[in-house]
Amino acid sequence: MFQKGLKGIVAAETSVGHVDGEKGQLIYRGYDIREIMENSTFEQIAYLLWHGDFPNEQQLNDLTTALKENRNLPAYMIDLIKSLPKDMDIMNVLRTVISAEGRATYQWKPTIEQAIRLTAIAPTIIAYRKRFIEDKPLVDPDASLSHVENYLYMLNGTVPSRAHVNALEAYMILTMEHGMNASTFAARVTASTESDLVSAVTSAIGTMKGPLHGGAPAGVITLLNEVHDSGDIEGTLRKKVLAREKLMGFGHRVYKVHDPRSIALKAKLKQFAGDDEWLDLSMQVEDIGVKVLQELKPGRALYTNVEFYAAGIMKALNMSEELFTPTFSASRFVGWTAHAIEQSEDNVIFRPESRFVGTVRVGS
Repeated sequence: MFQKGLKGIVAAETSVGHVDGEKGQLIYRGYDIREIMENSTFEQIAYLLWHGDFPNEQQLNDLTTALKENRNLPAYMIDLIKSLPKDMDIMNVLRTVISAEGRATYQWKPTIEQAIRLTAIAPTIIAYRKRFIEDKPLVDPDASLSHVENYLYMLNGTVPSRAHVNALEAYMILTMEHGMNASTFAARVTASTESDLVSAVTSAIGTMKGPLHGGAPAGVITLLNEVHDSGDIEGTLRKKVLAREKLMGFGHRVYKVHDPRSIALKAKLKQFAGDDEWLDLSMQVEDIGVKVLQELKPGRALYTNVEFYAAGIMKALNMSEELFTPTFSASRFVGWTAHAIEQSEDNVIFRPESRFVGTVRVGS
């Protein structure tokens, strides 16, 4: 059987996560993400994906401590961050520095302890590189702060507001895992060769940096800027739809109904209504955009995807566009490593066939 791009082909069984595009569901370890993220932290959901169930108090404390203890980078990795060309983008730097973590302790089979280490250092690498290329002093990790809070602290040098921490934490929880996407598949393929976890994650990063997978929501940011500057949300959106322009951030190629991540993120952000103008604007643009599309494009009601609210969060946090895919990746480290560990538990190397379409040159 030939299926270009392996679309629709089942290549592995997993209990880590499941995407149901028809029903608009995203499942983490059997739980609908919309039902569990309301009162969950990054650390709790990471534990769930790695272990298969929620932690008790002691288990959560142990994981939180382990993440904090693993945030620091050795001197050679910091030197590497500083020595790479300044025109090298952050995703390439992340891939290169993560690969430098490949020490003798990373052997087959991958372990949760290795997954914790890699997840812990990713935000540190991103924040150090961002501040280095901006000629700002590096901000060391703060062990008194949570995983997400510390990431924002290291980026900006100041302890972030609770609204900003909760907004980014909600986003990072919702992007930890998304089924057999391209980068997760790449991680599992590498793991299936019995290579180490660093190599599996490096493969995933290389895949994520492709614009068809982890590209930044530049179009959504442009839309929000236009609406903000015009002062007329409905008028601006109507003009775009009537001109047959796409409303960026509306629609998703997998989800046929609502993107559950967008619903969950919006519900979380509503708790902070009035705390940030860009978060408020995002919610207004979604509500009005859906109404305009239903009126002007009947039968083609499109709803926002997770990138729509990611753009609003980026604006609220004053994050530059170059930080989007690295931040997305920092959260997906949890899903990548959970899948690689699962792959190792009942491993069969991925070895699909290809169809030869060239000319057989007999006797050549």
